[in-house]
Amino acid sequence: MTRLFGTDGVRGVANQELTPELAYALGRYGASVLLKEDTGTRPQVLVGRDTRISGQMLEAALTAGLTSVGADVIQAGILPTPAVAYLTRAWQVDAGVMISASHNPVADNGIKFFSRDGFKLLDSIEDEIQTVIESKAPSGKLSLLPTDGLPRPVGKDVGRVQVRTDCLDTYVDFLKSTVTTDLSGIRVVVDCGHGAAHKVTPRILRELGATVISLYDEPDGTNINVGCGSTHPQAAQAAVKEHKADIGLAHDGDADRVIAIDEQGNIIDGDYILVICGLHLLKQERLHHNRMAVTVYSNLGVRAALQAAGGDVVVTANGDRYVLEAMQNQGLNLGGEQSGHIIFLDHNTTGDGVLTALQLLSVVKERGLSLSVLAKQLEKYPQVLRNVPVTDKRGWEENPRIKEAIASATELLGDQGRIFVRASGTEPVIRVMAEGPSPDIVGQVVSKVAKTIQAELGE
Repeated sequence: MTRLFGTDGVRGVANQELTPELAYALGRYGASVLLKEDTGTRPQVLVGRDTRISGQMLEAALTAGLTSVGADVIQAGILPTPAVAYLTRAWQVDAGVMISASHNPVADNGIKFFSRDGFKLLDSIEDEIQTVIESKAPSGKLSLLPTDGLPRPVGKDVGRVQVRTDCLDTYVDFLKSTVTTDLSGIRVVVDCGHGAAHKVTPRILRELGATVISLYDEPDGTNINVGCGSTHPQAAQAAVKEHKADIGLAHDGDADRVIAIDEQGNIIDGDYILVICGLHLLKQERLHHNRMAVTVYSNLGVRAALQAAGGDVVVTANGDRYVLEAMQNQGLNLGGEQSGHIIFLDHNTTGDGVLTALQLLSVVKERGLSLSVLAKQLEKYPQVLRNVPVTDKRGWEENPRIKEAIASATELLGDQGRIFVRASGTEPVIRVMAEGPSPDIVGQVVSKVAKTIQAELGE
């Protein structure tokens, strides 16, 4: 069995790759790893999901697995991923689980675990869960028969299921507590992506005084991320200009990220948000160690902007889990990705798109400047990112022709630029990113490397 866990939990096409049987196994065997400690009380696991049609199916199977070993389950319903992380920690339950495939198409789904402190699991713990699953199903087939050696409680000892309806209110109250700024006078367009933010972001902004134009806020189970959200922000851009809004916000399916749009309709991605919020915290002497964490995909201009103001950045591997790891190791309180996953560690333990939106709006209001003016604090180097579809990602690093193309591109860019190539952890693509002082050269090197990858690994 290949590694189950990718960069953001277990993902796959629901009911084909991510089957109810696998969800059951993740619940049953995941519980055996995560709930080893005997606290003398019945363990509790909080489960949330996004708006996908397959969410309830997987929730039922996961719940069956958890309760089969005696764990109680709190079904939180439709919530953003960061809400599950927050509530797991705030309510002091033993673990949290989110059922979501974030920005992926509706056919996909995923399962990600949070430990009792609200953080995503370490790779080593995910590997331990997979080892247990493989030991119970050596042929790759998951048996539902009571022969796996784990406890099979009966009667009153079987796990119970509780459906809580106060989860959303608790999360909203928490988010509102992270800002003190009145948002009256600000007009905001919110693209909810027909996802988990549809009952959260518009509500909070209105309660804080903003005028809100809410888009794509009627999920039907099949329309999540379809032509909308952070990966398709064109409609939100148009709406910002149509409604003469001060800012636009676009979430992904589980609302752990946000992309902003300035009053002129320009995209303000995670790099801009990090610079705007990072420089604001730096000026207030609230940016821990005067540094923030960014990934290898962040534009070289981010570091230049921080350094010009007396700060700096720490560069990590791609993925919010690696950003968080660097933040914890170095005592930082801000970090994130160009994609809009931003972690404000003073407030939450994972990327939180709604929290990020509030922090950004607070800076806009406190500074009294438009978002387009604030964005000018970052002067981006020309950058090109291309996703190359492949039939098989395995072994691409050792392909001699791909290695030769990357080496040639590196030489051409020299000290003034860089090229970065990696396989996606969740999709059948290899990402090629380059940046440098000349857009023509950057486009040329990305095109050459992408064509080589396509020729070697494409259909």
